[in-house]
Amino acid sequence: MEITLLDYLVNIIHNPILIIVSILVLGLMIVNGMTDAPNAIATCISTRAIKPKSAVVMAAIFDSLGVFLMTFISSKVASTMTNLVDFGDNSKVSLIALCAGIVSAILWALLTKQFGIPSSESHALIAGITGAAIAISKNFSSVNFDEWKKVLYGLVISSVLGFALGYFISKLVKFVCKKMDRRKTNKFFKKTQVGSGALMAFMHGAQDGQKFMGIFLLGILLTSNIPTTESSIIPLWLIILCSLAMGVGVLTGGYKIIKTVGIKMVKMEPYEGTCADIAGIGCLLLSSFTGVPVSTTHTKTTAIMGVGASKRLSNVNWSIAKSMVISWFLVFPGCGILGFVITKLFLIIM
Repeated sequence: MEITLLDYLVNIIHNPILIIVSILVLGLMIVNGMTDAPNAIATCISTRAIKPKSAVVMAAIFDSLGVFLMTFISSKVASTMTNLVDFGDNSKVSLIALCAGIVSAILWALLTKQFGIPSSESHALIAGITGAAIAISKNFSSVNFDEWKKVLYGLVISSVLGFALGYFISKLVKFVCKKMDRRKTNKFFKKTQVGSGALMAFMHGAQDGQKFMGIFLLGILLTSNIPTTESSIIPLWLIILCSLAMGVGVLTGGYKIIKTVGIKMVKMEPYEGTCADIAGIGCLLLSSFTGVPVSTTHTKTTAIMGVGASKRLSNVNWSIAKSMVISWFLVFPGCGILGFVITKLFLIIM
């Protein structure tokens, strides 16, 4: 069934907490655009294929298009997010827990941003709402492990496949172009990198946009007494709203993240930037069509590492890579516990 804008407004009248949920989801989308989107365009900026300001505008446009268009093609990722946990039958308690889960994800994202470490808002969101659901059910019965398996599959796709594709695509391009004029190939790949950067931004919107739409839709379902397991069509008004929120976030994205991913971690040439983008796009496209939520940050950074390693292992700044891996492994228990604690606190206050 499809939930109209009128249905949503009526739900707000009866459940004012839904306003807070909506604001928090849109706020997290903006934060996601600020912190994750720069990863999509980091390589084309670091190789000077495009100027930073132009790249940011390009990313904002294609990120919004990714949110909008991919939802019509396949909304499986949104469905996975909606069915990740069961908040129970009490709509008021469920919405309070959902708020707490989103707040924990926002706090985690802002914390990692302060240190300039690429974080995954999607992983933080998944961990936060899972911790919140456990807090109100008091056990793990609220966790849908069939959907959670897809999260774990996403870790494999984004890390192993991202690294492998980056490595082998780079090797292949180098082999094909080894007898060509270096100046001509550099000029060619600088042009292709602008296109691949745009497509990478598109896939960022396609993946991450659906995750937040899924949570937004979950909030509406909880106030409508509609089972979250029931198939729901994502309404056009929600798609447009989330597309705009993501675009705003991208336009205010941080150059600090761009430096960490595209410049500090590995020094890249134009062809290497294109290879990293192609590897990232391939992984994100596969995960979007299979309904597997993955971290675009995780995917792009491992693809960059694979490209760097194809030249020589010392070409990758492994200390920065190590700090990012640690942050990825901390997010699930760390943000999960944060979601659990904030939920308990919110239930006491409210």
